[in-house]
Order: sequence, then structure tokens, then C-alpha cells
Amino acid sequence: MRVLSVNLNAVLVELDDLAQTLALLASLRAEPIAGIEELVPAARTILITFRPAAVSAAELARQVRLRPLDARETRVDKRIEIPVRYTGEDLAEVAGLLGITPDEVVRRHTGSDYKVAFTGFAPGFAYLAGGHPSLNVPRRAVPRTRIPAGAVGLAGSFSGVYPQASPGGWQIIGVTDAPMWDLSRETPALLQPGDTVRFVDVTASRAALPVAEQVVAAPPPAFVEGSSAFEVRAAGLQALWQDRGRHGQAKQGVSASGAMDQRALQAANRLVGNASDTACIEIAYGGFQFTCRGEAVVAVTGADGPLTLTRADGAQWPLPRCQPVALADGDTVTLGEPVAGIRSYLAVRGGFAIAPVLGSCATDTLARIGPPAIATGDVLPVRAVASGAVVGAPEAAPAGLPTVQEEVVLDIVLGPRTDWFTDDAVERLCSQPWLVTPQSNRVGIRLAGEQPLVRADSSELPSEGTARGSIQVPPSGQPVLFLADHPLTGGYPVIASVATHHLDRAGQIPVNARVRFQPMAGLGPIEL
Repeated sequence: MRVLSVNLNAVLVELDDLAQTLALLASLRAEPIAGIEELVPAARTILITFRPAAVSAAELARQVRLRPLDARETRVDKRIEIPVRYTGEDLAEVAGLLGITPDEVVRRHTGSDYKVAFTGFAPGFAYLAGGHPSLNVPRRAVPRTRIPAGAVGLAGSFSGVYPQASPGGWQIIGVTDAPMWDLSRETPALLQPGDTVRFVDVTASRAALPVAEQVVAAPPPAFVEGSSAFEVRAAGLQALWQDRGRHGQAKQGVSASGAMDQRALQAANRLVGNASDTACIEIAYGGFQFTCRGEAVVAVTGADGPLTLTRADGAQWPLPRCQPVALADGDTVTLGEPVAGIRSYLAVRGGFAIAPVLGSCATDTLARIGPPAIATGDVLPVRAVASGAVVGAPEAAPAGLPTVQEEVVLDIVLGPRTDWFTDDAVERLCSQPWLVTPQSNRVGIRLAGEQPLVRADSSELPSEGTARGSIQVPPSGQPVLFLADHPLTGGYPVIASVATHHLDRAGQIPVNARVRFQPMAGLGPIEL
């Protein structure tokens, strides 16, 4: 067993095989270690996120090493049959890689039971182990930008079914109409760790209709006459509901998501007298405008930019950020394009009347879970103010918000897979600037450097958990910095992670800015 540093609040436990991984997972779930917040199991690793105030990384590593590796999780397992039409576009290629016929691939894929080993990548995506031992194929060299919902694929020794249309690099051999993820079920994910799965060949049967995309959004909030509400006049580039996130759902393959700038979210709520985890509107790049129905108290935090109030009679004046503002009926507020940072947070006293999904109002843009994005014309109801809600005193605006004019310096913690790269690549990660490309979003910042990062180990990395802040390096050598909506697991090595205290700053970096990474002193890639 090795325990590798990931970040200031995360470690990666590396084990010999899947059996040891599942045994340690069962032990940690049966007798939790105080301070652990999330466990993300994978093929031969467990990513552990913890609270540093409750347990240190070194103490956590010590306690983990004391755990036996023969435990088993007790649960009532289900047996599930999945009908598959074996018409996948990679079926012939897989047969060629294995030196057998496509019919033999199908025979072997349907001839064994599988066990759900762990979940990840996307909500409802299960990694299935235990099939025919010959069905061991590499991922595609170039991942597809879109794989349809219901696609059945192979990667390494695992089989899996894509719950929804998404990018991916698995070898696709078939398709099923069985919904892997459905929020109308008590347990949305069809496949749970420990379940037994059998694939059934229905290729010769009458073709069914394509799988419909599963509804994963909450219904829009309903406006009640006589209450306060905001009429959205312009939604801008992106306006989403966000709170502190959807924690504790890793077992279903669901990541936390949540506000990109957590401190700005908390500050906005504090200013209007809300609980710190109340849902706010996260507004990217400005361009947002709303008119107040009734009276309300609001605050805007996060990015720096023009904020304007226009009264019903046409009078207009600038509004301050980072302090509570009382709005009258008919007042219109406009957020202009930021001059520093990119994401603003709009809170209202009492909070918005928005329904949570899986315990959170956060909109996860990758998993497509949570309330729909806010659109022009929406009416957003405001909850009645709870007794005792008191607005906060004005706060100082955040210093050092990122701009395109200056390099953005981010502290990093090296590891856990730094040793998969050449020494020159590790030095280059920290010595050259990285351009933030237009392909960046809430999932991650795609970076471009003059010199790509070269791997010393070119073997395929079994899927393992990824944390917010992870800097993953695909075959192109151009890093991707994972942010709030990142997948739970990934198959490319993580060379380093942005330190937890700079994650909010990372969430405010504009496109075309330049980033430079700075290793934290004394925190090299270490085994704890």
C-alpha cells in the first residue's frame, strides 16, 4: 500500500489490485476515520478527501495502513440483465485487437457475470469487472467528442455503459436502451457497487427506439402572486444556480459541483443574512439584468465590474459590490462585463425558491444534474425572509482578482503521478506560462503551452479518482486543470494539483489569461 499526496485536503491510496481496493473501501465505510469527507474508489486506488482541521495527512495515512485488506462490504446484491444490440462502431476493431471474430467478442462479452466494482466518470457510470479475461483492450488513442447514451464499451479489463451522451475514450461494441440513470427512481443509479450484471445479446431482435436523455433537472421555480421575484431581462453568457455543492454522492458517480468561487458565494449570503450554503446565481462574464418585483435586499460579490441600478422612473446610478443593497418594486439591476475575475454571485435576502436535486441546488454542467440554467424571461421567486435574518456589514472587495493583463500565479502541490513525467516536464510545468484557451469552462481550464509535457511512463493508467484542482495531462501534453464540474475519475495521470487556497482564484481566471504554477515549498510529490 502506498499513500500519495494529492492536495492539502486529499490523498491517493494505491493498492495491489481491485480486491484490495474493495476491501479497504469496505473497512473505511464500516468504521470511518474521523475527518474523512469523501471516498472515490477506482481500479487500484482510493481517493480520500479529508478535513485538515480534523486529521492531518500523515495521521490519516498511518490509520489507513492499519486497516486489514480482507474486509468485505455486506449488502443485498441485485442481479441485473442488460439487453445489448452489438452494433458498436468499434466491434470489428476490438475483434482485430484480440485476434478473434466479432461474433466471438459478443459470445465472450455475454458469457460471464460481471460485478459492479465502483462508479465514476459520470452519474450512473459503473465500472464492471469479472468478464472474460481475454476482453482486455486499451482505450482509443483519440477520445470521441460524443458517445451516445446507452453505448456499451470496453476499456482495459472493464466493461461499462454510458448513462448519457458525453465525450469518452472507451471502445464501443454495442448499445442498450436500459436507462442507467433516472432521477425518478429512489436510487437514480441502476447499478450499485456489488451488483451482479449480465449482458444479453438482442442484436437480432426488433430495434427499439433510441434511449431518451434522462431528465436530471429540477422543475423551474413557481412564482406565487404577492411574493417578491426577479424578472430576468437578460441572462448573459451563463447564469447558473450554485450553492456549496452536492457532497456525499460519489457512490452514485456524482461529483460535488457547486460554486466556482466558494468564498464569494459565502460572502454574498453573509451580506444578505442567509445561511452560507444558500443557493445564489453564479453569473459568468456579466451581461445579466433583472427587474425586481416587490422589495428585496441583494448583494453581488465575486468578479469586479460595473453594477448599475435603474429606477422605474428612469433614474440611474452605480451600485456598490460587496455590500447589501435594498431594491424597490420596479428597480432594474444590470451587471456589466467584469474588469477583473469572471464570475459574480447574486444573493437575495431569504434565498431563491428553487428545488434541490440530490440535496443541492448546484447545476452540474458535465453531469447535467440540478436546476436548468437561468434564461431570459425567467421569473425567479424569492423566499419569505426567515425570522432573525440580519444583513451583514459591507466587506472589502477581494484583492488580486485575475485579469488578462497580468500572469496569474497559482500554488500547486506536486503528485500523485509526477513520476510518470520526465524531469524536464516537471520543470517545464512550473517554468513556462500557460495560456487559458477558449475551450475552458466549469469542468476545467484547458491550457496551452509552448512546450508540451512529456511522459516518462507511456503505459495506460487505470482509472483513478480526480480531485478539484487536479492538473491532468492527456496524450497531447497540454494540461487540463479540473474545476467544480470535473468527472470523479479519469484515465490520464495527474502531475500536480492547484492548492486548495487558490481554487477560488482558479475559478475566476478569464480566457486568454496566462497562468504560471508555483510549487509549494516542502510539498513535493511524496509518499506519506
